[in-house]
Amino acid sequence: MTTILITGATSGIGEALAKLAAQSGHQVIACGRNEDKLAELEKLPCIQTCKFDVTNEEETKKALADVKCDIAVLNAGTCEYVDLPELEPDMFKRVFDANVFGVVNMIAGLLPKLEKGNKIVFVDSLARLLPFPRSQAYGASKAALNYMAKSFEVDLANKGIKVQTLSPGFVKTPLTDKNDFPMPMVISADDAAKYMLDGIFKSRSSVYFPRRFSFIVRLLNLLPESVQRKLCIGMRQKPRKARNKK
Repeated sequence: MTTILITGATSGIGEALAKLAAQSGHQVIACGRNEDKLAELEKLPCIQTCKFDVTNEEETKKALADVKCDIAVLNAGTCEYVDLPELEPDMFKRVFDANVFGVVNMIAGLLPKLEKGNKIVFVDSLARLLPFPRSQAYGASKAALNYMAKSFEVDLANKGIKVQTLSPGFVKTPLTDKNDFPMPMVISADDAAKYMLDGIFKSRSSVYFPRRFSFIVRLLNLLPESVQRKLCIGMRQKPRKARNKK
């Protein structure tokens, strides 16, 4: 039985993945901050829970002190958007604390116990591939996460520890329900979980989904930067305050 640790397991794709992995016969360690959701998950077969905040280094290390897993899915994260001309540095810090430093804290806690054949799975985003409007904080954090993963993949190869990235497109979750713009080819959290679980057990170091949308975004990423810029400028909407006045 494979033991899969999942962060951000109390909501969205993390919760869907935890339930699907358990239903598929894997032992799941569901990590998160929401006590009520963790209590619900712990009632399900093959799921044990672990409560902590990944952005807190000491709390994370303490929570992981006695935890061992075969696969660690580093899924916890957040998303906030920039509305120029207002720029909130604290917002960038919040996004990077969750999406980047939360992952660093997880790896610091898990790495001493990882063995040959174990796998670390970084959940980044297709948003890292194009300069999407208002995505300065989120896109940059996911680009940083992808680079970090590829660098860890190089440094951990001699130890036999595998590293993989999962890059989703738009997924309907409580987080994306706050989005005030169209989300093309959006998929459900359950469908995302199926893509993720299937991808985790493949040998590919990079997994993109959903297939059609990821193909389009990756194709656009191959275009000259000037063309990418024009396309993304065309996607810009009016600032939120202006839109709300209508």
